[in-house]
Amino acid sequence: MELKERLHEHLTQVVRDRDPYLATAGHFYVQQYIRQQLEQWGTVETYEFQVRGKTHFNLILNLPPFNGNKAELPPILIGAHYDAVPGTPGADDNATGVAVLLELAKAFATQPLRHPIRLVAFDMEEYGMLGSSEYAAYLQQQQQPLRLMLSLEMLGYCDSTPNSQRYPPGLKYIYPNRGNFIGLIGNLSTIPDMIRLNRSIRNVGIPSEWLPVPNRGVMIRATRLSDHSPFWDRGYRAMMVTDTAFMRNPHYHQPSDRINTLDLDFLTGVCRGLITGIQNF
Repeated sequence: MELKERLHEHLTQVVRDRDPYLATAGHFYVQQYIRQQLEQWGTVETYEFQVRGKTHFNLILNLPPFNGNKAELPPILIGAHYDAVPGTPGADDNATGVAVLLELAKAFATQPLRHPIRLVAFDMEEYGMLGSSEYAAYLQQQQQPLRLMLSLEMLGYCDSTPNSQRYPPGLKYIYPNRGNFIGLIGNLSTIPDMIRLNRSIRNVGIPSEWLPVPNRGVMIRATRLSDHSPFWDRGYRAMMVTDTAFMRNPHYHQPSDRINTLDLDFLTGVCRGLITGIQNF
């Protein structure tokens, strides 16, 4: 099966109401689907945390580097949240991120990299990045270094119409007005990585733009709206990969956020660009 077909198959499984409180059956189904997919490549660990008396799970797969020496280099952590807001099937937000996460697991399990890879499916992002906040705090407490944290946040909506892209104040004078690119948003320590990843994504034919953000993104609040921001707050090198969500996608947090609104060729290109880019880290 080709990459585009596999991404579409993941989407058909994940795109459904899956709020952890109001759509518990869908939430559980997606959780189990992610677990089964990741288990093809190794042991899936769970990181448990409590919210409102309910136990939630981040699902974690660790892939060793090609030389088998896990202690040598710090891991690259790649995360995507699998929960969705009530009343939306969450195709772009964030089934696209989950689908690419699962394909990165396949790619890096079959062709190990220099660094260990840690793939994390985060829960409770829509309630304030709770799963990633708990996990980032745990890593800091354990004094665990990371080479880089990448948050996959909405990767499949593309609109080439002029003026289809909006921005926080000031940025529209610097960046394109067509919403047909993928965005890389990182803290200042990720600038070399953003440049490298930007080049890799453009090399597969997908337009890409990058934005360095100082001071944990507090001046541009929209840059903090995903699972990378708790890692910024803990001093980690972290980056969000995104189609810019509500700055472009009219279906954001709506019942209309469905597979037929996505551009699967764009999503496939983003996935390919990420694979080749991360291989070069």
